[in-house]
Amino acid sequence: MEGMANQTPFRIASVNVNGIRAAYRKGMGEWLAERGVDVLAMQEVRAQDEHVEQLLGEGWNILHHEASAKGRAGVAIASRLAPVAHRVELGDHDFDSAGRWLEADFKVGGRTLTVVSCYVHSGEVNTPKQVEKYRFLDAMTGRLPELEAHSDLAVVVGDLNVGHRELDIKNWKGNRKNAGFLVEERAYFDRFFGPNGETVEGVDGSTGPGLGWVDIGRAWAGEVDGPYTWWSQRGKAFDNDTGWRIDYHAATPALAKTVTSYAIDRAGSWDTRWSDHAPVVVDYAI
Repeated sequence: MEGMANQTPFRIASVNVNGIRAAYRKGMGEWLAERGVDVLAMQEVRAQDEHVEQLLGEGWNILHHEASAKGRAGVAIASRLAPVAHRVELGDHDFDSAGRWLEADFKVGGRTLTVVSCYVHSGEVNTPKQVEKYRFLDAMTGRLPELEAHSDLAVVVGDLNVGHRELDIKNWKGNRKNAGFLVEERAYFDRFFGPNGETVEGVDGSTGPGLGWVDIGRAWAGEVDGPYTWWSQRGKAFDNDTGWRIDYHAATPALAKTVTSYAIDRAGSWDTRWSDHAPVVVDYAI
């Protein structure tokens, strides 16, 4: 972009590791060593602090928020630059978001950059899991404007477990009644990415104010199928590219304007994957 040619890009990668210990056994460390990442946001870490520190090794500043239930969920942010602050609170005091929301502030080029590693519930129709998912999305709706007020350079990255549009799921017709593609879930994303302050009608017919955040993946790829970030372990989903785009970089408009590169690090073959999700890697010229 104009005026950014001489700036060094700040590289933020996000990935649901599906268990960091298993991911490292399958090759995650080799990927990370070669990727030149400044900030790595992880979801479904499913480990304890000492495991994360031991696997990543020296040279990383590590923030790790474990889930209340041992061995479940867990989010982390590893960075080459030391964070100046971090927060884990989301929603009401009685809402358990442990292991699913972690905010970190960094000073980059004299400005505050806020990175959030987020892992939204997968949900399950007509069960308490779906109720918790909606509570989480409600809490996100309240928190996003506060984040932008805190810093106009903010990004929420991670496994948000919702395919926003039909372009985001290969088999969208067969998933219309399944968690991850329910119209009620997708309507939240209509508002997240709708024009700031304008009344947005969601795909489910509900209305609410748009928050004005930018879906970097869709903005970069345009009106095309995918590109996908997650594939079921069952059958030939990966080989046939029957995937879902559920891993996001959702950025404030000011940060979105600085994007110089967007990539999904899809493995070359099924047997070389180290997670069922692919890393999403974005360069920001800050």
